Amino acid sequence: MTEEQSDNKPYHTTSSGNSGLSGISGNPGTSGSPRYSSKHSPQIRHYADGVASVLRKPVVYTGLRFYMRSEVLYQLTQTFCQHYLPKYGDRTVDQMVQAARSTKQNIAEGSSDGQTSTETELKLLGIARGSNKELLEDYLDYLKRHGLNEWHNGNPRFEQLHQYCKDHYKFEDYKSILPRMNDEELANMAICLCHQVDSALTKYIERKDREFTTEGGIRERMTAARLDQRATQKEVIEAQRREIESLKEENTRLRKILEEMRK
Repeated sequence: MTEEQSDNKPYHTTSSGNSGLSGISGNPGTSGSPRYSSKHSPQIRHYADGVASVLRKPVVYTGLRFYMRSEVLYQLTQTFCQHYLPKYGDRTVDQMVQAARSTKQNIAEGSSDGQTSTETELKLLGIARGSNKELLEDYLDYLKRHGLNEWHNGNPRFEQLHQYCKDHYKFEDYKSILPRMNDEELANMAICLCHQVDSALTKYIERKDREFTTEGGIRERMTAARLDQRATQKEVIEAQRREIESLKEENTRLRKILEEMRK
């Protein structure tokens, strides 16, 4: 299981017997090689009735661990700002909350838009990564400004914190402990989560970039889907032709039998 995955079962397309999209297949609802294929051609899925789809497989972003950690960061930042930053007159509060929200929202929007546009997906994921780095800098600045320590490797507290953040990525795992932490602890936890989100998000963006480079975007998918659909129509026509020939042969055979019976 990769860093991007959650404990939930991965998204899967429905079989041809159900509504929705069937898996990538040579024939609708069955396994096999795609009709339109080359080394770098887009993988085409099909609706239950066999019609090719230009849409990419949707990403369930709520199952991405870096998205779930971004949710934790958003709630943590709300708690941090409420307890340790001035309620009025400090723009840092709005900037930190907005950066945390931007990270989360752009991951969600980018993943959703990626079904039709890889370009938009990469752009929004890049914005999410930038917002996360902005939030990281705000927490580092807070520690410096208040003379507090940033925990590093070799510090027992860092090792414990790093392991906890690595093993836990749902807000429910943090909800009860956040109110009990002081500003240094909260800031270091946020810094740790920011680094983990950045690492996973960077790898995810690189993977999406490779997919775009090798498979292309919506135009390539539209071309592949049309070629696939034409191939499907040719297969149907050929199957009908064979069936007609078979019926003709059967008709001829039965005529001969009737003629023999009349003699």
